[in-house]
Amino acid sequence: MNRLSAFFLFLLLPALAFTQTAPPSDLLLWDNKPATDWMTQAYPIGNGRIGGMVFGGIHHEQVQFNEQSLWTGDQTNTGAYQAFGDLHIWFTDSSRHTSISKYRRQLDISQALHTITYSSNNIDFKREYFCSAAGNHMALRFTASKPGAYSMLVALKDAHKARTTAKGARLTIEDTLENGMKYHATLLIRNEGGQTRIVPDGQGGYQLKIDKANACTFLLIANTNFSEGCMIMSLATTTDMQLSWQAKHSYASQRKDHIEDYQELFGRVNLSLGNNPANNSHIPTLQRLINYKKTPDPQLEALLFQYGRYLLISSSRSGGQPANLQGIWNNSNNPPWRSDYHSNINIQMNYWLAEPTNLAECHTPYLEFINRIREVKKKNTQTEFPGVRGWTVRTENNIFGGESWKWNTPGSAWFTQALWEHYAFNRDTAWLKNFAYPILEEIVQFWEDRLKERPDGTLVCPMGWSPEHGPEEDGVSHDQQIVYDLFTNFIEACDALGIHKIYRDRIANMRERLLKPAIGRWGQLQEWETDRDDPKDQHRHVSQLFGLHPGRQFSITRTPALAEAARVSLQARGDASTGWSMAWKMNFWARLHDGNHAYTILKNFINLVGAEGIDYNDGGGIYGNLFCSHPPFQIDGNFGYTAGVAEMLIQSQTGEIELLPALPDAWSGGRVSGLKARGNFLIRELQWENKQLRRLELQSLSGVDCIIRSPNALTCTAPVTAAKDANGYTYRFRTKANSTYTFLIQE
Repeated sequence: MNRLSAFFLFLLLPALAFTQTAPPSDLLLWDNKPATDWMTQAYPIGNGRIGGMVFGGIHHEQVQFNEQSLWTGDQTNTGAYQAFGDLHIWFTDSSRHTSISKYRRQLDISQALHTITYSSNNIDFKREYFCSAAGNHMALRFTASKPGAYSMLVALKDAHKARTTAKGARLTIEDTLENGMKYHATLLIRNEGGQTRIVPDGQGGYQLKIDKANACTFLLIANTNFSEGCMIMSLATTTDMQLSWQAKHSYASQRKDHIEDYQELFGRVNLSLGNNPANNSHIPTLQRLINYKKTPDPQLEALLFQYGRYLLISSSRSGGQPANLQGIWNNSNNPPWRSDYHSNINIQMNYWLAEPTNLAECHTPYLEFINRIREVKKKNTQTEFPGVRGWTVRTENNIFGGESWKWNTPGSAWFTQALWEHYAFNRDTAWLKNFAYPILEEIVQFWEDRLKERPDGTLVCPMGWSPEHGPEEDGVSHDQQIVYDLFTNFIEACDALGIHKIYRDRIANMRERLLKPAIGRWGQLQEWETDRDDPKDQHRHVSQLFGLHPGRQFSITRTPALAEAARVSLQARGDASTGWSMAWKMNFWARLHDGNHAYTILKNFINLVGAEGIDYNDGGGIYGNLFCSHPPFQIDGNFGYTAGVAEMLIQSQTGEIELLPALPDAWSGGRVSGLKARGNFLIRELQWENKQLRRLELQSLSGVDCIIRSPNALTCTAPVTAAKDANGYTYRFRTKANSTYTFLIQE
């Protein structure tokens, strides 16, 4: 029996004597047995800075934790994102933990709460865990239906083998990495009843023993001395002050603050993709994934959409670092691809969902990261490309600005797309002028100096590469399209600010002279200037379609021939691939207004993967905890899936708000609220039935002119200019800031 077969056999075995009980909910991940594997079964919690993976064991609980800035390397050596440590809890009164029944571990993503419940010997046990951005800590709460139910041995283990010290009811780990980064974590235990004492751990350190407590609250705070690219000191003092402050507050108030802070972000968007007559939320999530291939489950599809939003909120909060290849969750000191910031699509894909799903605040760590690394990147760029202004990046990057592997010359231009998108969705002109524009200008200058002019005036990107395959040569489509996008965003930024018209016109002229996209001999969009594309090539990267998504150079309505060539290329690449690649293809097919094909990819993505390791040929999907399998775990697929669902429902990259542009037959009825469109428009309500738009409530937050495109005729109480063409119905109207406009189906 191979490993994958054994994995699925394990899934179908009875989980000890556990029974499943669960109130239905569309926003729960849950299982009726503890996790035994970090990557495929444990559930994630996080506050943007501290992350934890919870196993939910009965006799032994493990919470593996991370802190977003714990990195080796520096500005010259990429290093790797590090595991921080593990919290271990052994429940030592074995008489309390026999005859287990009603076991359940669940992650409620509507509140960002992880709960474990079970019964044993007429005692009901409950554990509740969360990571609070409001309190900057992880909290664990243990309660039971009878007093004296908790006897525990508690250990805090450092992933780098530092010894654990103890004082009172605190355990501490601290050390220094080889690059000089200091780190420090302290666990504070507050037990109600019972006794706590310090005991040796047998490894030169200490642990805590708790006897017959009625209830316990654990508070964990982890810090490093990384701050805005430099090192700060007094970690122990900082941690002690944070813990002392939290110790003044009750668990109930900490929980309340956490939920309110989290829901202010998460609660902005609601999604229903139709109801399955047999609601499957009473079935463990793992079993739902197994059933999905045979049983429709629109609630699972919507859950996975919201899970992407949960993961972004949990791994990317204002003032922190951007989400890396694994968000903030990593149990290795030598993780795949360093758990880094890959610049040839991966970090960019992490943030495709941020603006359209109304999480602009979670976008800011990436935007601030781009700004923070500029000076380091300028030095590196000048060394590699003497005499060229501006800066660019290599493929692998860390939090210090250090980098390695291949130069990815259009990488910084792709970074700046995020700056423009943040403005396009929020219309903050002051932010565009003071923060985004200087960076855009620097990268434009890099390409102004870097582009090669041919005798006929055509401009080509020299020695490009179509990630991650093919020759290195001039005029690669991927590079040309990214520079086109950069120049377009810069031109529109100048127009929005009313500045630098002479330079703006110079860049506009250069954009028009860029080597144009070409359609090849079998109708494909060429990946290289030479028509060498192989129709049997099914490489996971589809780099030549950047202009379709996330760019806006190609569209069904404005460049139908290029859109058709993109469709031919996509068909040749195939539907099955690694996890993140399938997520990108969802977005491609959505931009081609082919909802049924996008939905085919979506179903392929919701494919339970059991094997570990790195094998591109195995194909991707998701694990039992809904993490994306590249394989292995890589979080950009989760984020790309959420972005893809949003693209199927709302698009706005062409200057029009397209309603239900890629609605599949499977979602014939549904409702969404809270999505955003460029121009700073809020979709307060969008309802559809029988694939016809029934109701739209659109709020204009900035008061700019609006064009909406609908698949069917609508009526509006406000004055509009209506038109019909081959792609649907359009409605043009002026708006006032903070006013809401209602459209109804034209009966």
